[in-house]
Amino acid sequence: MKATAATSSSRGHQLGRFFLNGSNNSSVTTGQPAPTAALTESKTPARRSFALTSTTVDLDPRIHAYRDDIADIALADRIALPHYVAPVARRIGLSVANLHADPSETSELGSQLLYGEGFALLDTVDGWAWGYGLHDHFVGFVRKDALIPDGEATHIVSAISTSLALAQADNAPSTLFMGSRVAGTAEGDCLMTETGSIALADARAIDEAASDPVAIAEMLIDTPYLLGGRSANGIDCSGLVQLSLGMAGHRVQRDSDLQQASAGDILPDGAELRRGDLVFFPEHVGLMVDSETLIHASGHNGKTCTEPLADVIARIAEKHDEPVLARRRIAG
Repeated sequence: MKATAATSSSRGHQLGRFFLNGSNNSSVTTGQPAPTAALTESKTPARRSFALTSTTVDLDPRIHAYRDDIADIALADRIALPHYVAPVARRIGLSVANLHADPSETSELGSQLLYGEGFALLDTVDGWAWGYGLHDHFVGFVRKDALIPDGEATHIVSAISTSLALAQADNAPSTLFMGSRVAGTAEGDCLMTETGSIALADARAIDEAASDPVAIAEMLIDTPYLLGGRSANGIDCSGLVQLSLGMAGHRVQRDSDLQQASAGDILPDGAELRRGDLVFFPEHVGLMVDSETLIHASGHNGKTCTEPLADVIARIAEKHDEPVLARRRIAG
């Protein structure tokens, strides 16, 4: 990510380019990974063969898990590396786990994972786990001790945050943030989860979705701006969009350029904006509250806030010839 004085931003990136040299006589036998939503440690992937042909493959290291020495087995027919590995399903066991670009607390904060969110584990390095979040395939390193065994969630936290009482483990988090996933049973006004109890009113069934993503974003007004953040402790522009849309049942990518390329449908020039539309700027994104007002996690303002769209455009136009890159609408 690159911050500017005009606004907050999403992450910049470089594409990894690999030249795959081979022929019909040379092949690699490998496995096809199980779908990321159903990764298991015990199942062996089905085996298949393919030929590496002479071609060029562009990969984005944010969403394609590869290093110089190893790659996700799903990429085995796209890049030539010494080793491939099938991911092992894990979950996040902390309130918030930082996903770093490198195995270091001082490296770039690429994103964050919330309690109960799935993580595809590919490798461990000096106490760090390398892999990607199952909800968006975003690649990075989390602390190995942030991971717990995989399991099915029954509920998702729908409040900005909720306190966990009657903790069943010494290392149980004291707070769960919006978007956290838990397995539990309703008992009166409480949801009894695997790690303790939370207020039943602060969660909803995992298969339910909010009807209005903008209302979710509005709950996070005044949340501090944090580059790479995804919780009420701190959030950035694309994190706000991803979380808000995710709570409404729409999966989108992590960074604003990825969202711009794939989320919803492009609005034609001249189309009137309406509540829920996405507006993309250089390294920034926000949601329309109505036809004239934007809600966004703003580095300029240091928090999530609403502003007249015209004011945001004018501010960004001071540094960019094309202040608005795209406008998109999520169906439904």
